[in-house]
Amino acid sequence: MNAVSMPAPDPTATAAPRRPLSYPSDEASSRRRILRYAVPRWMIEQATERRLDGDWRGACAVANVDVAFDLAGIAREHGDAVAAAVEDDLLRLAPDLLRWHLPRVLTGRTTIRNGQTLILAGYPGAAETTQYLHVTTPTMVEGPQRLLLRFGRIDQVVSPRDHRRVVHDWTTLRHLWDVRHTGALLERHGGGDRPPFCDADGTRRAAGDLPTADPGPADPPTRAEWVTLLHERGGVEAAFAAVGVALDPTPPKPRWGRPIDPLPSLERLPLALTRLEPEIRLLVRAGLGPRFQIPLFYGNSLLLEGGGPAGELRTRIIDPEELSGIPVLAEACWRRLPDLDALRHGDVAPDRLHPLIRDALFPLRADPAEPVGPPDPRLPSPVRVRCRGEWHEVSFQDGALRVPHSADEQRRESAMRAFGGAVAGCFAVTHAVFRGEGRLPKALREQRRELYSRVQHGDTPGVLRLLDAGIDPRFRDGRRRTLLHALIHLDHEVLLPRLLAAGVDLEAVDHNRRTALHVAVGDNGSAALVRALLEAGANPGVDDDMGLSLSQLIRLHKRTDLDFLLALLDRDRPAG
Repeated sequence: MNAVSMPAPDPTATAAPRRPLSYPSDEASSRRRILRYAVPRWMIEQATERRLDGDWRGACAVANVDVAFDLAGIAREHGDAVAAAVEDDLLRLAPDLLRWHLPRVLTGRTTIRNGQTLILAGYPGAAETTQYLHVTTPTMVEGPQRLLLRFGRIDQVVSPRDHRRVVHDWTTLRHLWDVRHTGALLERHGGGDRPPFCDADGTRRAAGDLPTADPGPADPPTRAEWVTLLHERGGVEAAFAAVGVALDPTPPKPRWGRPIDPLPSLERLPLALTRLEPEIRLLVRAGLGPRFQIPLFYGNSLLLEGGGPAGELRTRIIDPEELSGIPVLAEACWRRLPDLDALRHGDVAPDRLHPLIRDALFPLRADPAEPVGPPDPRLPSPVRVRCRGEWHEVSFQDGALRVPHSADEQRRESAMRAFGGAVAGCFAVTHAVFRGEGRLPKALREQRRELYSRVQHGDTPGVLRLLDAGIDPRFRDGRRRTLLHALIHLDHEVLLPRLLAAGVDLEAVDHNRRTALHVAVGDNGSAALVRALLEAGANPGVDDDMGLSLSQLIRLHKRTDLDFLLALLDRDRPAG
């Protein structure tokens, strides 16, 4: 095999002068926010404390993982040995680490990819057939980010046409959730004494330290850097060849139109090419291979065959007609570790990673003065606004937005807006904050993102800390939703009384004219939240902008847990 070389990089340039196609800006933005918000540090600390105490159920509860089985039931149905094996795995399960590694929607979002099943472990000694410990992700992209931990049978082959249901087999990926195996993370994403693009202490490698030719298999992290750079610079076929994977880039014959070149799609995939064949080999050894697919475009997939002792791994593009019965390769088997991509591009510091990941990847890194893990919420600070030709300062203080204008001035501006007049400066900012309409200054948009990103990921302590720091509870998001609408994600027992006492309107509507009660019913909020909103006086007799009533939403989403509300609505419906 002929070596491929590249021109030497400019030693004075940074390690990443531009984001390559395989790391687009929307994904970079998503990954930055995921590492900041998706698994708060308090969740990691509390889940770890409970796990070390042997309280696996408590650890799951802290990490927003619901458990759908009990060990006594497993023992009755499958025997004590299986129940003991399951309990042994549960005692080593780090649910916060599992949540950290879950596949995400991305494309500007941070939420968990919905409709996924992740198989953690199988127990072949169970009755009838193998039973699995597995996790299912939320049903809605932007619904509550709770997980469901289950035990039972599972169909591992799901139609790739149904993008909503994909099974990820993590039985060979225990380092993503089992604390006994987290040390393997460096081997699986580096193979040497450091990860690619970083030194062993977490320092990013400078451009001048990156390879300009293939260093060979004796230096795994440098070789991973070489292959990644080759791949990102458009040398897709050369990158595959460099790791000994035979790629046939011939596109499948389309039903209509011209064939679509697959190479641009392959260039955009953040492939961990040096790990591809070893990961497939592990799956083959576990009896799960030797054929897998990676979904690509228009229903097509990258088929991977081989990887066993008999020969090299072969890949080609196949169309939907050939996909039947071929399992989807778990993303964690073929994708570069997103944390390492974020580190490489300066989107996160090593000490802001999950502590188990930091310790595994950077064994030589010194302990910092601050706690390891994602940062605490950024507290609100004053913002300068151009108003009437001057610079004014607005800020959140004591649960209200403070502007340097008298109450009379604010009433006059409100009256002017009510009669159709235009307002600007501080008054336009006030309108955008409390109505969710109009443009906010960048600094206030960041404060809103800080609040509602923590809302999205169920960070009740983070939200409380921001409210305690002065954020106005009436602050709406860009979809005009209030924090009452957001209670589907949070601990409503703590927040609902506080929001009502602060004057947040129970009947406020969002951009779809949905009230907080509508959102709780339609976006999979808990039955307890629905009851609490009704007891607080929420009106159940309103429709949204599509004319959908609560009873229609209940039937549409098959909410059997809301029969009490359905009975109330049917009882109050006018006769005839």
